[in-house]
Amino acid sequence: MTNPNRVEKAEEEAVAWHARFGATSIDSSAIEEFFEWRSKPGNADAYRRVDRVWRESQDLGSDPAIAQALDGARHRARRSGLGRRSVLIGGLAGATALLLIAGAWLWSGRGAFATDVGEQRVIRLADGSKVNLDTDSRIRVRFTNGERRIDLDHGQALFDVAAAPDRPFVVYAGDARVTAVGTVFDVRRAGEAVSVTLVSGVIDVATPEMETGQRRMKAGQQIRVSGRAISTQAVDAAAETSWTSGRLVFSDIPLEQAVSEMNRYLTDKIELDDPGIRTVSINGVFLVGDRDAFVSAASDGLGLKPVPKADGSVGLIRRGK
Repeated sequence: MTNPNRVEKAEEEAVAWHARFGATSIDSSAIEEFFEWRSKPGNADAYRRVDRVWRESQDLGSDPAIAQALDGARHRARRSGLGRRSVLIGGLAGATALLLIAGAWLWSGRGAFATDVGEQRVIRLADGSKVNLDTDSRIRVRFTNGERRIDLDHGQALFDVAAAPDRPFVVYAGDARVTAVGTVFDVRRAGEAVSVTLVSGVIDVATPEMETGQRRMKAGQQIRVSGRAISTQAVDAAAETSWTSGRLVFSDIPLEQAVSEMNRYLTDKIELDDPGIRTVSINGVFLVGDRDAFVSAASDGLGLKPVPKADGSVGLIRRGK
């Protein structure tokens, strides 16, 4: 498993490197040093994440809170004797802006966080809450005095919420609104379909279609919302959230569903080229993104044949076809 301390250290170093590249000039030795740093495990991904945060945040220059913080940073820089090469003072395009966005601004409870296909992140919010963000997911965070608001634009996230009775933690996903104070729950959004799984504590889920306004959930329950359809069922919360430990647990589920789950972490997909195998049940525990292990298990256990394709994907068919 990934060491979270190493991930945080890599991102701190990535912020420093991004700031250096925001200066008016940088010598060749620094560039060579950067490439050496980036070659170490995890550093290239950390730099891409920092760069993405910076690019996504450039439209926030009109935010009064950010403008005020940036003015303060400029003032402190002038008092400490830093020149223009150390702190660029133009808009949100320089080193100070980067540090403000990647540090104080995100820590204050405002920001957007996203993952690429196959990537997972652990995000610590300003209130002490923790978010596990799954593959190909995006959240937006905005904390106010009265509410800690998270918008899940797409994908999946597990929320470990720090208790704050006077300031509810509210996740908006499609038509669903999930309200918690201090608890652990998982939210997944695919288009307008949303599922919420409660691991511990108590949460309230509300949608426009609920006659009573909201539904209280208990640990081990999952609610699914799709259009006007709303259903609640008991689930194995540990299995439903096993992705947070880098594993997918399949227990007598259709092969088509298992393949869909595996494909969420893959750029080179698995395809079922034989309609007759879609409903065949599969069992097993697989590492996220481990396509070879899944294809091998399906081939050996279900009597299937893998068919590599020119585009990098792999098909599955029954042997003898």
